Amino acid sequence: MLTKFETKSSRVKSVSFHPKRPWVLAALHTGTIQLWDYKLGTLVDRFDEHEGPVRGVCFHPTQPLFVSAGDDYKIKLWNWKQRRCIYTFTGHLDYIRSVSFHSESPWIISASDDQTIRIWNWQSRNCISILTGHSHYVMSAEFHQKEDLIVSASLDQTVRVWDISGLRKKHAAGAPIVEDPMRGPGGNADVFGNMDAVVKYVLEGHSRGVNYATFHPSLPLIISGGDDRLVKLWRWNDSKAWEVDTCRGHFSNINHCMFHPRLELIISAAEDKTIRIWDMSKRTALQTYRRENDRFWSFAAHPELNLFAAGHDNGLVVFKLERERPAYMVHGDAVFFVKDKFVRQYQFSTADDTPLIAIRKGPVGVFSPHRTLSYNPAEHAVLLASANEGGSYELYNLPKDKNASAGEAEAKRGVGSSAIFVARNRFAVLEKGQIYIKDLGNNVTKHLKPEEPVSEIFFAGGKNILLVTPTAVILFDTESRVNVGELNIAGVRYTQWSHDQSYCAFITKHNIVIANKDLEQVAMIHETIKIKSGAWDESGIFVYSTLNHLKYGLTNGDTGIIKTLEQPMYVVKVKSDTIFCIDRESRIKVVQFDPTEYRFKMALIARDYDQVFHIIKTSNLVGQSIIGYLQKKGYPEIALQFVKDPKTRYDLALQCGNIEVALEMAKVIELPEYWSKLGQEAMAQGNLQVVEYVYQRTKSFDLLSFLYLITGNQEKLQKMLKIAQHRGDIMSTYQNALYLGDVHAQVHTLQESGQYPLAYLAAKTYGLEEEASAIVQAVGLEAHPPVLQNAKLLVPAHPVLKKLDSDWPVKQNAVPVPKQESVKPVQKQVQKPVEIPVEEQANVEAEGWGDEIEIDFSPEKAEEPEEFADAGEGWDIDEDLDIPLSEPSPVKEAKHFVAPTRGPPVTSAWIRNSRLPADHIAAGSFESAMQLLNHQAGVVIFQPLKPHFMAIYQACKTHLASVNGVSPLQMLLTRSNEPLLPLIPFTVKSLRSQIDALYQAMAGAKFTEVILLGQTIIHQCLVSYYDPSETGQVREIIDICREYILGGTLAIARKTTEDPKRSMELAVYFTHCKLQPAHLQQVLKLAMLYTFKLKNFATALVLAQRLLDLVPPAELQQSCRKIIQYAQRNNADETQLQYDQFNPFSLCGQTLTPIYLGSQEVQCPLCATHYTSDLNGQVCTTCQVSKIGHPRAFLQ
Repeated sequence: MLTKFETKSSRVKSVSFHPKRPWVLAALHTGTIQLWDYKLGTLVDRFDEHEGPVRGVCFHPTQPLFVSAGDDYKIKLWNWKQRRCIYTFTGHLDYIRSVSFHSESPWIISASDDQTIRIWNWQSRNCISILTGHSHYVMSAEFHQKEDLIVSASLDQTVRVWDISGLRKKHAAGAPIVEDPMRGPGGNADVFGNMDAVVKYVLEGHSRGVNYATFHPSLPLIISGGDDRLVKLWRWNDSKAWEVDTCRGHFSNINHCMFHPRLELIISAAEDKTIRIWDMSKRTALQTYRRENDRFWSFAAHPELNLFAAGHDNGLVVFKLERERPAYMVHGDAVFFVKDKFVRQYQFSTADDTPLIAIRKGPVGVFSPHRTLSYNPAEHAVLLASANEGGSYELYNLPKDKNASAGEAEAKRGVGSSAIFVARNRFAVLEKGQIYIKDLGNNVTKHLKPEEPVSEIFFAGGKNILLVTPTAVILFDTESRVNVGELNIAGVRYTQWSHDQSYCAFITKHNIVIANKDLEQVAMIHETIKIKSGAWDESGIFVYSTLNHLKYGLTNGDTGIIKTLEQPMYVVKVKSDTIFCIDRESRIKVVQFDPTEYRFKMALIARDYDQVFHIIKTSNLVGQSIIGYLQKKGYPEIALQFVKDPKTRYDLALQCGNIEVALEMAKVIELPEYWSKLGQEAMAQGNLQVVEYVYQRTKSFDLLSFLYLITGNQEKLQKMLKIAQHRGDIMSTYQNALYLGDVHAQVHTLQESGQYPLAYLAAKTYGLEEEASAIVQAVGLEAHPPVLQNAKLLVPAHPVLKKLDSDWPVKQNAVPVPKQESVKPVQKQVQKPVEIPVEEQANVEAEGWGDEIEIDFSPEKAEEPEEFADAGEGWDIDEDLDIPLSEPSPVKEAKHFVAPTRGPPVTSAWIRNSRLPADHIAAGSFESAMQLLNHQAGVVIFQPLKPHFMAIYQACKTHLASVNGVSPLQMLLTRSNEPLLPLIPFTVKSLRSQIDALYQAMAGAKFTEVILLGQTIIHQCLVSYYDPSETGQVREIIDICREYILGGTLAIARKTTEDPKRSMELAVYFTHCKLQPAHLQQVLKLAMLYTFKLKNFATALVLAQRLLDLVPPAELQQSCRKIIQYAQRNNADETQLQYDQFNPFSLCGQTLTPIYLGSQEVQCPLCATHYTSDLNGQVCTTCQVSKIGHPRAFLQ
């Protein structure tokens, strides 16, 4: 019995599988219906409308419906998509025991304690037939899968078979509503003269009530089980039915029995806490599965998969009868595998499937299928290992001629849990933790004793084997008997070596760890659902299967989905664009797929850009996932080749510095914010022509003026001055005049704005005496006002390097950008501006516009000044301000490069170089840090760790102030350069400094503060930096915090309880916390005085003696001696406590009760707090972050 899923709840009275989805319904005795996902182990939904126990539940085979019935006399039809009850059928007058759907018709059948069976039409929502005849409670009733028959079981000790062919004929023409005979005389004639459903057979043979009966899915057989503890097999034909045989073995009432859907087996579940498997032909018991404390009440088989569900007193369990993974091994162009009773060979190139030899195989439930197959090409032999008889192996020699008939071959057998070939004439066997090397004659040639407990062995090439221990995988040299390498990984189930033996994939339940040949970890892939198998292709890609998908993984940890699977399959071989798989029925399946995506990613990793662009041109590799992947990995220039959306192309173009594409997209989008960002990026790259074009399009006159100033373009500055004057913008006019050093224009502008004092100062300072005199007369002064003698002339500086017609030089991009032809054009057509050569602009007169467009900047339409009437075409500022770029010369085109793409951040090296969660946090990779914490310490609640995450992330960075207007420079603080690792604020030294605060809080009896401080220190231990030599100190700090948190919890609980007995118990338990001597003295003193006061003298005596051993102050010693003397005379306890001083115990962190030595217990993987076994899977109350019972303990 292989348990796949288990729940904890109240008694489960009925279970039902969904035919397609991984769901199982559980009807509880409390009135709740639970819907579970047994693959993910999660509760999908719950339904609570029934009043009282729910005894029957069933999924519809095709519709999104299920039906339920219970002790409230109601049948409810539910739509699980809408998550609600859509109709309630009423009519039964007592408890309803079972309910189910018809496989084809829209019918529901129900059986009730009112001694009737009712058939309902769930579409017309009425009762179409009532079957009466049983004289006691009807416990079950169900339809035949193919024929018009019903079988029912009752406590009247009979099984009845009903013929409903008349009902089907009647229903085909439209059946009327049937009146209830118990609610009025109108239905009596219909009941007694009703030919819709008639009793065909009455099977009598049980000596007590029958609880369940069902049909065989294809044969004319019926199985029944009842309170007489017997399972009876019945056969029927057209004229009669008779008992075939009886299966005896149960010791209590049988509540459910059924035929295996695909094998000749009978399965029964009973209140004797067992599920029994019976051979249908021999009627003998093959296997018994027993639970310690739970009676079985219900049972169900999956309609398509080899899965079963059983409901018991404390929940339900989903299980398989046997392992379904076939044993196989690939060698060259063939795969050898076990199917039925044969070892077969499948040729990949020719698709030939040939049986080679027949092997021994026993019945299901007794004989375990072979787990592994190892092939020896030199001797053409196979080695099969299974779990039979505690672990055994069989060595077969295959026939040389594959065309020979597959006869039964002689095998050399032995004991061992695992067996593999290690040389042409040697194989290794793992037996009870020890390894035996044997020859082909099955004789031991070498005996190896590993230092660690070994659970599995795998071949590792040459003389090496892989040893799987509970916490690691060891590469072991069988000749020198030494460990060559070790990788810390728990729960390894399978291994797969690449074709050149350079990489090995270690498969656990939810992880794939890729390591090199020296067992150094390269990458880890995590899946939320179970990983089934995997194989390497020729290019170093690992293709693997989960329960739902075929996926691929790269050696850098990236993954992708190849195909969704309807049923689990096991990957055997990957060849080019073909994946060969084997399913659970040992059939080879060939899956064709497109490997372009992962070849594209591999080319990126290898930086083979020629191959990257070749794939882009020759394939249809598109999609948001690829675009997101390229952006995430820092390849926006390649992502640009896939995108057609203008806004996305614009963003990607800016990321990779492709100004030309960004400009093209900005013209399409035509939004101010996009032009603004383009201008900033173009300025950063020194692309002056684009900057000028952007400023013109956005009418950023001040920025244009400044651009012309810093590039020394006096001619266009003159034009900007004219534009400012025409716009009537005084400030812009003065600014441009200042940039040009045009003193006359400055004075004239100041006069026009009424700033006569400033105009006078400017004219006087620059020596314009006539203008100064005119200003004095204009304001009505008789004398010239004095001017400071030390006044200086404001003359604009001349640019050192003038760049009038070309851009600033930039570096070439690290990633080559493909030629423009390979970029797919955007559909929208954009009109290109008319380009005006710079040479033509050089001939424009000083006062004229030359190449400018006719403009009007005034709010209202005004006449054009005469001086602009014949001034060429000009700038159309109101419409577009479309001042075109200068025509680029061939030399400029050759020198223009795209800005470099940012390389991988330094923080990526932190993630690559360390498995410490703190280093991943410092790098900002919170997700991988949380995965590590979950794997290393079972952490499932991360909210309390958030402040520590942020503290680490911020502490490893510092910022240096730069010049005004520029962002500060970020500097990364590191603790090591080889390898490159970040500085972590939490160290063993900082943790120890906080322990003192913990001690002070305990000394001051601040128990709430003690708990908070202890939890904070434990959380910091999770994300601290420590050398391997300091792990013992970290473990010691966690242990100290755990004891003080438990102590604080006990103290608070003692103060809040009103029960004197419980208060005494908590005080006594407190004394068993491992505290500092000074604190323990206070705790012992408190408990001693409290127990003495409540006349528990025997306990007070023990506590006083323990206190004296700590050598307390003299006054306290005297009090202890007085209590000892008095207690020795009255050595008894008035109140019996749950406390045994002579039996070692640990304290449950949640219930605060002792767990004595020998009792079942579980621990928190982080703080090692003990808990009772029923709390397994819950969150630890001490550290409040880890899951109790996680298989791996922190720092181990």
